Amino acid sequence: MTKDLTEGRPIVLLFRFAIPLVMGNLFQQLYNIIDAMIVGKTLGINALSAVGASASVNFLILGFCIGTCVGLAIPVAREFGAGNYRRMRVLVINGYYAAAFVTIIMTVCTSLFCDNILNRMNTPELIYTDAYIYQLIIFLGIPFTILYNLLASVIRALGDSKTPFYFLLISTFGNILLDLFCIKILHMGVAGAGIATIFSQGVAGILCLIYMNKRYEILHFEHDEKRLILPECLKLLGFGIPMGLQSSITAIGSIMLQTAVNSLGTLEVAGYAAALKIKGVFICPFDAIGSAVATFCSQNLGAGKYDRLKKGIRSGVIIGLCWCVITFVMLQLFTDNIAMLFVENKEVEVLRLVRQFMHTTSFFYPALAFLGAYRFAIQGVGYSKVALFSGLMEMIARSGMSIWVIPRFRFDAVVFTDQTAWVSAAIFCMIVFYVIYHKKIYRG
Repeated sequence: MTKDLTEGRPIVLLFRFAIPLVMGNLFQQLYNIIDAMIVGKTLGINALSAVGASASVNFLILGFCIGTCVGLAIPVAREFGAGNYRRMRVLVINGYYAAAFVTIIMTVCTSLFCDNILNRMNTPELIYTDAYIYQLIIFLGIPFTILYNLLASVIRALGDSKTPFYFLLISTFGNILLDLFCIKILHMGVAGAGIATIFSQGVAGILCLIYMNKRYEILHFEHDEKRLILPECLKLLGFGIPMGLQSSITAIGSIMLQTAVNSLGTLEVAGYAAALKIKGVFICPFDAIGSAVATFCSQNLGAGKYDRLKKGIRSGVIIGLCWCVITFVMLQLFTDNIAMLFVENKEVEVLRLVRQFMHTTSFFYPALAFLGAYRFAIQGVGYSKVALFSGLMEMIARSGMSIWVIPRFRFDAVVFTDQTAWVSAAIFCMIVFYVIYHKKIYRG
């Protein structure tokens, strides 16, 4: 079922559209969380550290792949909003070709250099072998990640945010069962956790493909629409790659942060790994709300309804701030309970580190409400290259803390590293959007 976001109250449309996106992002986070819970409880702290030691690399590589998929679908949303369905189908099929190219390059390169990546991140020798096995499996599963996220992005571009969530829900429960089967019954260790994750992602992608072929007549391609058009592929990559790079540039700072944490010791790595899992759950709704804003802005831009763009952004910010309040209360009251999903209660020092991290960062989540809405709006109106600079600002902030501050103040500095990045990037995106809106869109 398609959904036109060019008519109706923006806040109602965004809320309804964003809810499945939020739930979908939460369940995507559950892939990694379930791995961490079962690994930490079943295989111990060292295995948990092995899975978490490369979390920022996953953020960089998979973030690039997911961001590229979202970017490839933005022109699709614009043509759908304009009612140009033939042009939309041409963009969809060439988006598939472009994604196939990205898939091959990313899978081959990351798999070949997996060993080098972990070495450069100062991965502790005690956990190195498990970290390598887990990370290599995740890299080899990149085709499954791109398959789901590309097809889900196309479906969302047509205004349907519910169906990708339903399929992700099914695959998440499959992931739980596979985790338990591979780790507890087959005794595959961290390899079992990685295999369960990529297999489940592949299931979600295949379900999306079957659904699209059966339910969307406007995606039934004519013979001449199936051909590869190189200029169209390059144009689509011009949308997709900057969005992927934006995620990756942000992740470079996170990798430097992870590298600094890895040098502090196994306890700090375990505490940071558990905190990242928790943080990932609580901040992923901001990206989901931002994705809703991007689709809203893209469809309305295609329909020529420029006045609705700012209304959509304001609605996205309001929804994000409401989530901030809920998040703050939950983390202040229940961080210890949540952390014990990953580590035993006897690990007192690890629990203390998790508590310190989550209590501090939760004060600054409102910055993410503004950052998510404005950055995705910039991307939604076709200026994804400009949004790269917000990622650059985040990278500089995290890198500076990692190089100069964390070595001196250790974990006390780790818990303050994200905040400057969020605030500076949010201010930048707010200014840039209004410049683009008034000088490029509304007047021209």
